[in-house]
Parts: sequence; structure tokens; C-alpha cells
Amino acid sequence: MHHSFEPDASCHMKTLSEITKIKEGAEAELLKLPGVTGMDVGYRMVDGQQTDVLAIRIYVANLQDVPDEIANLKEIQGVPVDVIERRFELH
Repeated sequence: MHHSFEPDASCHMKTLSEITKIKEGAEAELLKLPGVTGMDVGYRMVDGQQTDVLAIRIYVANLQDVPDEIANLKEIQGVPVDVIERRFELH
């Protein structure tokens, strides 16, 4: 399952380095939220198709059980957010 949020139309394109710094700044707080399993920077997905828009991707265990702080998050400091359902397992 996958759910994408539309960024603010006034958002300008940031560099990968800028986006990574913004993600790192938000990561500690967001990873404390229940159900959040990870974060990275990558291309947004829309209807299963990769776009050319870089986003902060937040991985959650279950989209149906996402905390409001994540469900209502559309962007972080002007960077689009993409919430993706994925469980990580150690091998």
C-alpha cells in the first residue's frame, strides 16, 4: 500500500544535499512516533509510478494506523513527504 501527499505549490526544488539535511533534522522526532519504521530520501511515487520529484520518504508499518502527525504531514521545510507502507525485517 502507498499513500502520497501533494506538496505545497510554492515549494521550490531543493538539492539532494539540502533535502538530506532536512530529513536528518526531522528524523529523530519522527522515528519516535508509533508505527514509523524508517525514513530516507528518494523519488516520490504516485499511483505506483516513480516521479522525478525528490521527497522525504517515511516508512510506516501500516497505513491504516498512521499517527496524525504523519497523516497530516504534507511537507517538511518545503520538501514533499511520501508515506510508504513497508515493514523492515532483519535477515
